[in-house]
Amino acid sequence: MPVGFRQGRFEDATRPNWDGSGPRPLTWAAWYPASDASTERELFPDRQSETWFSIGPAARDAPIDMARRRYPIVMLSHGTGGAALHLEWLARDLARRGFIAVGVNHHGNTTAEPYRAEGFLCWWERARDLTVLLDDVLARGEFAERVDPDRTFVVGYSLGGCTAAALLGAITQTSRFQKSPANQDFGRGPREFPDLADHLPGLLENSATFRESWARMSNSYRDTRFKAALLLAPGRSVHGFNEECLSSIETPTRIVVGGSDFVAPAAIWLHQRLRTSTLELLANEVGHYVFLPEAADAGRSAGPDICLDAPGVNRGAIHDHVATSAANLFLAG
Repeated sequence: MPVGFRQGRFEDATRPNWDGSGPRPLTWAAWYPASDASTERELFPDRQSETWFSIGPAARDAPIDMARRRYPIVMLSHGTGGAALHLEWLARDLARRGFIAVGVNHHGNTTAEPYRAEGFLCWWERARDLTVLLDDVLARGEFAERVDPDRTFVVGYSLGGCTAAALLGAITQTSRFQKSPANQDFGRGPREFPDLADHLPGLLENSATFRESWARMSNSYRDTRFKAALLLAPGRSVHGFNEECLSSIETPTRIVVGGSDFVAPAAIWLHQRLRTSTLELLANEVGHYVFLPEAADAGRSAGPDICLDAPGVNRGAIHDHVATSAANLFLAG
């Protein structure tokens, strides 16, 4: 079955962008079952020499396969500072299995635009991104009449795993980037924004848009449409979740993390508090970045720490295993 690919942009008028000058932008990418006559091609032939990752071919803007009236949908949330394309390996596999997979670029926290400290600090806005984008997909556009709203699922990688958990009902009590007695896991910033905590005081003082978002930290972002969730190496921000609310979550959840991943303790901590979760610990040699696409030459040279795996680790084989696990989880839901 050919895989189709579309990109688009949606503006959420209920929230401002980080400048406060307009609505919040949500750019997205979708992979889906395409008609048999569609031809898959390289999606970004002009960028092959500069991209860090191998992006698989797809049939851009191809008509959707009419073999089924409606298709299940999987919403995708990338890791901090990443992009929807970083989960393309999973999205393409799911599309071949009969799913529509839609990933969003989270404003201010994505390589699709300049980084913003606000986007990294106020990560709970990411959960709202998936909810409003799903609303839009169901209401209009090429997929509006093709999605089965009763078969809706979510996948998140790293901070995207926290995003997915928030959609199941996890509520954030503390930010790991703000020093306080309640924060047992303070950090100054992730690899992509190492001085992130230093920006917090100034933003609280000078940005009304930021303060409004910061005040939404402990809101509930639960979306009952999501029937199951796959969390890939969920980030350490899970330690900020309220434990009582975690114990009340009933949505089937699968957590997968590498044995040498620096977030493995956080993933285990979360699993122990999610009653309906299963945990898969991959081999001891498997690290955090195995859930990114396979590396291209530029990535091997410029970013070996995230593009190269330990000896004996086959990133492609792990992707195949995880994709099969995801399909089994969602088809059982």
